[in-house]
Amino acid sequence: MTTRRDFLKTMAVASAGLALTPSDFIQAQNAKQHYKAGKVKIAYVGIGNRGQQIIEEFAKTDMVEVVALCDVDMGNKQTQKVMNMYPKAKRFRDFREMFDKCGNEFEAVAAAVPDFIHFPIAMLAMSEGKHIYIEKPMCRTFNEGELLIEAAKKRPNLATQVGNQGHSEANYFQFKAWKDAGIIKDVTAVTAHMNSDRRWHKFDANIIKYPDADPLPKDMDWDTWLGAAQYHEYSEKYHQGNWRCWYDFGMGALGDWGAHLLDTVHEFLELGLPYEVSLLYENGHNDYFYPFSSTILFRFGARKNMPPVDITWYDGLDNLPPLPEGYGGAVATANVPTTNQGQPVNRRLSPGKIIYSRDLIFKGGSHGSTLQIIPAEKAKEMESKLPVVPKSPSNHFENFLLACQGIEKTRSPFEICGVLCEVFCLGVIAQRLNTQLFFDPRTKRFTNNEFANSMLAGIPPRKGWEQFYKL
Repeated sequence: MTTRRDFLKTMAVASAGLALTPSDFIQAQNAKQHYKAGKVKIAYVGIGNRGQQIIEEFAKTDMVEVVALCDVDMGNKQTQKVMNMYPKAKRFRDFREMFDKCGNEFEAVAAAVPDFIHFPIAMLAMSEGKHIYIEKPMCRTFNEGELLIEAAKKRPNLATQVGNQGHSEANYFQFKAWKDAGIIKDVTAVTAHMNSDRRWHKFDANIIKYPDADPLPKDMDWDTWLGAAQYHEYSEKYHQGNWRCWYDFGMGALGDWGAHLLDTVHEFLELGLPYEVSLLYENGHNDYFYPFSSTILFRFGARKNMPPVDITWYDGLDNLPPLPEGYGGAVATANVPTTNQGQPVNRRLSPGKIIYSRDLIFKGGSHGSTLQIIPAEKAKEMESKLPVVPKSPSNHFENFLLACQGIEKTRSPFEICGVLCEVFCLGVIAQRLNTQLFFDPRTKRFTNNEFANSMLAGIPPRKGWEQFYKL
């Protein structure tokens, strides 16, 4: 008989990335099934589009009891499917009201909402003692990241998880196993690329003001949608995913895809925060929405016995990265949700990364895609030296729920993914200012630009939303 202690020991070995035998994983899976401690009472915030997708993934686990549904667009066509799935769940348009009226009925919250509203939902959830799953990027400003990380550290009994789902798939376990075995070592440079068509590519970069107001959709709670952001008149160019286009609401291509491309590189190479963030190229720079394309250089110092690393980010249709000799064809991209934009520009390049070490070059895709050694001749030579890679004991959603029950630890908690999201916040500042910035990771301040330092916190929250920054 497998005891809970045996199960936890097995999980600890798995999470350490060690090669386990098939029987070990069968034992772990059986123990996990045995110790599912009932169902997690959960509330969902954002139930249309991407929200519907993550709700369906949680439903597949058969580990949730859905207590409440919340959406500012409640009743519109994109929310109907989830409302029909859970007709007995309590319904709200404002997450604050949901916490006030039935906060004692649920123990966890999962939110799929625009980037700029992640912070107040996550802070309120943690302050109320709720486990929280939030889609990436975790935060929209560097200061929000600091506050969320600090809040999570103060509440170690709460499970926090950021929705870069590949962090529970093959790429995560392969990267760690290869690093532990010395296959991935002495990395000096990484290229990350996302060169697909984006929503804002159809916008006019010469705009001199925000979009004109459009008629407000029926039953839309626009004031709650805006959250702590400064007031804007409703526009279709903000709603239904278009918020990602705007500096005031989203994080652009970098925030959208960075956590799916650079998560394992950042965590397992222990990169932390960069000392330089430089905008090398930008097309379509303006004061309102993200550029049509950009190249951003992030420079990280030496850590422990690892050399400095330069990460270069490429986005945009006209801004393909240089490819090493022997790159070959496009990497198959695994586990990408259908609502994400990102069809390959050509058959040779899909969203992904190239990792350069002193001895080897690796190419990889996004999300759960595994790495390949290139060129093919080198991969064949290395084949016998590669370690066995353990399979994931749980996907990202099950991992969160098991963490809520104290059985596993989340693989992308705020303390880990939060620092990566802070890196993206620094990159967005470089994009917006169109400049070279030097950053001190110890003081967490820019050393050459006071305008950039003022952007670490962003615009003050609207009246009535200040309290979320004090929880």
